[in-house]
Amino acid sequence: MRIAGFGMRRSATLASLAEALERLEARHGPADRLAAADSMRPAVQALGEARGLETLAVPDAALASAETLTRSPHSRRARGTGSVAEAVAVLAAGPSGELLGPRRVSRDRCATAAMASAALTQDAPARDIKTSDTPAGDTT
Repeated sequence: MRIAGFGMRRSATLASLAEALERLEARHGPADRLAAADSMRPAVQALGEARGLETLAVPDAALASAETLTRSPHSRRARGTGSVAEAVAVLAAGPSGELLGPRRVSRDRCATAAMASAALTQDAPARDIKTSDTPAGDTT
């Protein structure tokens, strides 16, 4: 199971997210599910609906607990993690989650995407979608 996690600026569009996903999938193969921080879920949910993929949500407060490959100073100041996309991907993948590589950035630099692998079993399903109406964040 491959889960694509996203980070984005407030100015990110659906096209920004789609392009970041396309760059990511060109490197790691197709995503089975998408994931976003609770505060960024609405935009990623729209991409998931357009692609027919389930969207998982990760609590914003959990982002700082994830190990990331990227060390963005801006992301660290704003969200407490080196990469929101990488943190979301690995957290959504669960305890067995492993990043497949560093995040990919959209050409407009408004969205990032990272892929993590997860071994899902009936005993350890992926996290459920959480509802949030908070606007998207301004970090990648």
